Amino acid sequence: MTKPLRTPGLNKHDTIGHTVARTLKKHGITQFFGQSLPSMFVLAAEELGLKQIAYRTENAGGCMADAAARVSGKPSVITAQNGPAAALLVAPLAEALKASIPIIALVQDVARDQTDKNAFQDLDHMGLFKPVTKWVRRVDVASRVEDYVEQAIIAACSGRPGPVALMLPADLLNEPAMPSSMPRPSSLGFFPLDRPTPDVQALEQAVDLLVSAKAPVIIAGGGVHISGAAEALSLFADALSIPVGTTNMGKGAVDETSELSLGVIANCMGPNGSGRHLKDFVTEADVVFLIGNRTNQNGTDSWTLYPRNAQYIHLDIDGQEVGRNYDALRLVGDAKRGLEVMLKIAMHKQISARSAQRAAIVGRIVSGKKKHLEESASVRLSAETPIRPERIMQELNALLAPQDTVVADASYSTLWVTNYLTARKAGQRFITPRGLAGLGWGMPMAMGVRAVQEAGHVFCLVGDGGFGHVWSEMETCRRMGIKVIVLLINNGILGYQKHAENVKFGAHTSAVHFASVDHAAIARACGIHGQRVTLPDEIAPALKNAMTAESATLIEVMCTENAFPPITFYTPEAN
Repeated sequence: MTKPLRTPGLNKHDTIGHTVARTLKKHGITQFFGQSLPSMFVLAAEELGLKQIAYRTENAGGCMADAAARVSGKPSVITAQNGPAAALLVAPLAEALKASIPIIALVQDVARDQTDKNAFQDLDHMGLFKPVTKWVRRVDVASRVEDYVEQAIIAACSGRPGPVALMLPADLLNEPAMPSSMPRPSSLGFFPLDRPTPDVQALEQAVDLLVSAKAPVIIAGGGVHISGAAEALSLFADALSIPVGTTNMGKGAVDETSELSLGVIANCMGPNGSGRHLKDFVTEADVVFLIGNRTNQNGTDSWTLYPRNAQYIHLDIDGQEVGRNYDALRLVGDAKRGLEVMLKIAMHKQISARSAQRAAIVGRIVSGKKKHLEESASVRLSAETPIRPERIMQELNALLAPQDTVVADASYSTLWVTNYLTARKAGQRFITPRGLAGLGWGMPMAMGVRAVQEAGHVFCLVGDGGFGHVWSEMETCRRMGIKVIVLLINNGILGYQKHAENVKFGAHTSAVHFASVDHAAIARACGIHGQRVTLPDEIAPALKNAMTAESATLIEVMCTENAFPPITFYTPEAN
């Protein structure tokens, strides 16, 4: 009767589960996000020294894996049980697919002889994952396991990166290990796995267009970060004196304190928006150079921001994205490699006309940024209570260092960050779930960053609406020793939902208001620091205390519900 209570030691050794773990380890993967299943793999992995970061829910675990890959340059591995656990991976894998992030989902499947017999939690996992992955397979033969794990890594990391899923039947994992029939010494656990150079003739043509342009502009998207092209972008833009804006996901692709940076130029052109007084660089451009930019709805302000009659150049790893919404000179290939070649080409061109425009360009940028600071001063420096979110950003911005990472939830949290925080170096990361933009993903994404990155602080901005999805992961922070600093905007509403419904329909639904919740108390109950802030002058001391603390901190800021980011469509009369 006591057998379930005894732990005599692992009784299976050198299994297919061990083969999977050894294969991952060979490719430089040393940890994974999981919750015990598939058991044989997890037991084998831990025996071989791989660290399991044990999430509470698969949805949150998928977000952790996503962010870990974004900042590490390595594919993340997440594991899950078949059935409902696997289903909870769908949303984070969809985010990763849209945002081009390599995640390898290892999902337990029912025993091979139980398929289609209504076995416990049997499900068509292939059909489940096909719409949200680049590649999905089930391996049924022991001799092919190593091959399929490597195929999964290659599929995730090559071309346009993205998520993959490999189904592992439970009985297969228990079988004796069997090596691949062919030696596989290569280590492939990084991305971009390949760096194809765009057509050189097209690169030459692109440089000529930019050199001869009267008002060129570069708009960098999240693909710049994925390629690791931030430095190459900065060198190229500086050499040709071209102003650079970014999308929301591209924030940090350039140092926003540099003289040619426009900051984020996207869907926040309303009053107090950081790009409001610089958007003319885009709307009046004669040549627009898009780099790693999906030209999606938010990034283009619903396709109204980019000029209709400009000449477009589009550099992207995915040929289907090039010219998707704007006919363009096609530069299909790796962003970093393309920019490096373009810089070499430019050095043999006559660029004096571009250099002659630099002083005037810089003057306009300085003037536009000054206007933004003057216009937004009343909200950034506000002493109002309940507190304005812009004041939170003002205090955080004063403490932010180049080595720090900022993560935000979707919706308003993203836009507070993109408008009111400043990237201090090219390549500084501001992680936002803008692929699919699911609420509740901010805190687990911050945890994923911290799990793979030791340098700097990891700050996370969330709203009370989204945070309600993932309260349980505060316990994970405590148990796994993950230190993040979470700033929670508690305004008691679903902010975007309420305000957007008011704008669109003149009324809002009853679901936008919440009951009062003491989030700081929940944090303390989970074993991390929790502090409620009610006065603006308390924000900076709370942040400083959190920065020196040894464990995670939740700072719950009591905010007004009557504040909203400078979303363009809220105030069309001002544009």
